Amino acid sequence: MALLDPFTQPLTSAQVGYLLRRATFGPTPDQLKTLTGQTAAQIVSAMLTDRATPTPPLDPATNKTYVDQPFDMVNAGKFQTYNKAWWANQMLNQALSLPEKMTLFWSNHFVTNDSTVGDYRYMYRYNALLREYALGNFKAFVVAITQDPAMLRFLNGNQNVAGTANENYARELQELFTTGRNGGYTEDDVRAVAKALTGWTDVGYRDVNNATISTVYRANKHDTTSKTFSAAYGKTVIQGRTGDTGGLAELNDLVDMLLANPETPRYICRKLYRWFINSDITTDVETNFIQPLAVLFQKSKFEIKPVVSAMLQSQHFFDEKLRGAVIKSPTDLVVGTFRFWGLQAPDPMQNLAGFYQVGSYVYARIKEQQQDILNPPTVFGWTPYYQTGYYQQWINSTTLGLRGFFADALTTNALKLNNKPAVDVLTYAKNLSAPSDPARLVSDLTAQVIGIPVNQAQTDFLTDTVLLNSIPRYEWADEWLAYTASPNDSAKKQAVQLKLTALLQYIFRMAEYQVI
Repeated sequence: MALLDPFTQPLTSAQVGYLLRRATFGPTPDQLKTLTGQTAAQIVSAMLTDRATPTPPLDPATNKTYVDQPFDMVNAGKFQTYNKAWWANQMLNQALSLPEKMTLFWSNHFVTNDSTVGDYRYMYRYNALLREYALGNFKAFVVAITQDPAMLRFLNGNQNVAGTANENYARELQELFTTGRNGGYTEDDVRAVAKALTGWTDVGYRDVNNATISTVYRANKHDTTSKTFSAAYGKTVIQGRTGDTGGLAELNDLVDMLLANPETPRYICRKLYRWFINSDITTDVETNFIQPLAVLFQKSKFEIKPVVSAMLQSQHFFDEKLRGAVIKSPTDLVVGTFRFWGLQAPDPMQNLAGFYQVGSYVYARIKEQQQDILNPPTVFGWTPYYQTGYYQQWINSTTLGLRGFFADALTTNALKLNNKPAVDVLTYAKNLSAPSDPARLVSDLTAQVIGIPVNQAQTDFLTDTVLLNSIPRYEWADEWLAYTASPNDSAKKQAVQLKLTALLQYIFRMAEYQVI
């Protein structure tokens, strides 16, 4: 059967968990329960449903939005942090939907960063643009991102004028954003692209008197000569334009030309494949998965949604050998762990302080594990997504300890977010199928929280050595039943809670927990 053929069987709980870990930031126990038995087509269709645009972040000092106000020099750093906490909470509170994971994907593709841009309002607008086009039309996306104020600042498009064309964005537009390095473009093509993009600039940068942020086209700064391209682009000639509409006309012609390069749809599909499925693209995958997806991308006139939909409900996606092939990014690890254990950010309109307490904590843990959202280190994105080995660089001598520290903090009950413990393991255990049976408890728990199967030897070790600390299994049943009969008895509660905490701490540090 072809790799891209639909996987039509009803999904098991493990397959639902796998799909949601890859396509969202992980399942909740309720989702695992309610979605089991549905098909991939049903679940993916639900994930692709349009969602309302989230309310912009608010200033705790005024309870009003700040991204639509003049630039605040004094509070700029604080507002940029609010932007990130706000985005962390959008991921944490996401419904059954793809846009949040896709927004993160595009932020690693059409890269800008706040360190270079330096205006928190620009960065919010950039995030909103990624969100708007995340599952939309790729051509419209490229046209829009080219004019985005943050991108104009980040890659010097605002300095690109006739006579002294700046080639920075022109190079990255081809190498990183559309055709990729295999697109065959030449240095002359880079220069010609730069000329076609002359004249654009941003308005409102760090303006303390005016709230307006916009992009303008200056016809008098545009190179009106015709631009001739290499054989990689079929020796296309883009006619030079004059007047106020000339820049947009040339930009549209340019993007049409870039998309007509046969490598462009393949390049984008490969990036989506590495993000959602596996970093290793074999000859078989290239021929029988990437190429058909690229054809679908072209036939759909570069709509993103059909490509992602086909990918996530394909036979290949549900190949058991691919489970565990992706190392969790810091965002996947932190947000996914919190989501599973029921942490939600409160409604900012009702509890803004609580909203930022949760978002700031989530963002801080992601940042310290080396994925500073809205601030990838270079135009290539976060290091693990472009270095050899792809996801492997998320695990290093620094982050491995921080991942363990994060997991330990969740299970001690010392961490209180939104006025409750981050992990309530006793309430969770009560809802398992047979919590008084230690082997069943361990089996149920690992099946839900670990993305790959745990073998019998591991299950026995987790049961007898980690959970029970070598006491007989029947003693657990006695302790559990004693606790449930007298849940307010602190000694009986502690007897089971300490054991469950030790089990969770061990599981959170397992290699199997670090992959999806």
